[in-house]
Amino acid sequence: MILYFCLIYYFKGMDRILIIDDDPSVRQSFVKIIKTQKLIPIEAENGVSALNKLSEKPSVVLLDIHLPDVHGLELLSKIKESDPLIPVIIVSGSGDIHTAVEAIKLGAYDYVVKPPDLDKLLILIQRAIENYHLKKQVHAIDTSFENILGTSPSMKKVIKQINQVAQSDFSVVLQGDTGTGKTFIANMIHNLSSRSKYPFVKVDIGSIPETLIESELFGHEKGAFTGAVNQKKGFFQLANKGTLFIDELENMSPHIQAKLLNVVEDRKYYPVGSTNLIETDLRIITATNTDIKKSVRENNLREDLFYRLGEFLIVIPPLKERMEDISFFSNKFLLEASNDLGKNINEISTEAMNILQQYPWHGNIRELRTVIKKAVLFADGEIITKDQIEFLNQFKDNEKTSVQSLSLREVVQDTEMQTITRALKIAKGNKSQAARLLEVNYKTLLSKLKEYHIDIED
Repeated sequence: MILYFCLIYYFKGMDRILIIDDDPSVRQSFVKIIKTQKLIPIEAENGVSALNKLSEKPSVVLLDIHLPDVHGLELLSKIKESDPLIPVIIVSGSGDIHTAVEAIKLGAYDYVVKPPDLDKLLILIQRAIENYHLKKQVHAIDTSFENILGTSPSMKKVIKQINQVAQSDFSVVLQGDTGTGKTFIANMIHNLSSRSKYPFVKVDIGSIPETLIESELFGHEKGAFTGAVNQKKGFFQLANKGTLFIDELENMSPHIQAKLLNVVEDRKYYPVGSTNLIETDLRIITATNTDIKKSVRENNLREDLFYRLGEFLIVIPPLKERMEDISFFSNKFLLEASNDLGKNINEISTEAMNILQQYPWHGNIRELRTVIKKAVLFADGEIITKDQIEFLNQFKDNEKTSVQSLSLREVVQDTEMQTITRALKIAKGNKSQAARLLEVNYKTLLSKLKEYHIDIED
């Protein structure tokens, strides 16, 4: 919100107002009042001139309905086609209700009758300017988010939800499979909120031993338990005034759920071993890999805690349900990997893309990025063919057979060995360069070479 007002302040005095009217005296009266606000007037006497003047990027358009070469409503449609975000204020000598309704349907910002009250018109113009810059900001954010999260209708819905909830202080539950970007989305919500200048703290419940979760969340005093040699601040205190992101909510024990509910309700807590009450002011975002409403029904998650933490629920669909995003991200990751690996590969064959779109992608975006990077590493030509990703079919076929038929260790080892060998070939035997290509340190690569008995000298 602070950024928004900064933008409005920044553009004040720089905005251009396009005045489209065939009457010079009307244009001059508008020019005079617009200049009093340190705005820049642009004049057009007909439709052709007006469309040419759009190249000057006006922030608001004042449009007369009756022009010598085109009807105002037809010109309105052309202006909105050129820039859907630009507010167009219809200024007409006719108060015809039908025309006004039609103008609003076509996207007009407002409709005023000549001669307008100039003071009210100025207020309307200023509001339209603010509306324009706010829409531009939101559009820029949405476009940026699409480049990161995907362009499918289901992800556009998620992006809309992010924008809706970010400016509020609602607690949020993010529900989605591993690799769908829950941590990234939580960070986005924080960065768009009024708490963005304060900490974003992530805690992964699944990675903390059960006996230490309470201490990690709420902190402890020195000597509170065996091993507590120093006082320690908990995640709640570290995230104060900011956002606390709790991942893997489904791994929280009933005891910790009860403790967390008390803190969420009272906004106060005692660190372990302390008699000093600490007040907390933060936003909580949680994430889960499971159906959270099902967890509530099966009594794995307290219903009252869910209502406290889940004021706003965002469900992130898996990649396998977003065909458009598989193609979008495959090509995006292709360009990234080609650049990282110093290759000139900019195309994925139809056969290869068909394999990618039919694969279940249990690891979602994260898995797709890895597969594309490996395909680029193995590609000899300038196009990714099915040969570089044929192994995906093997994984998919194995899923249809019994679990015993698939040795994960053997699959991982075989893939590692092939990838390391390929990296060494590209690096012409230079282990340091191969390590950089593989994004591992030199010692790790040496260890893998020894493990797989790969003998290539620098």
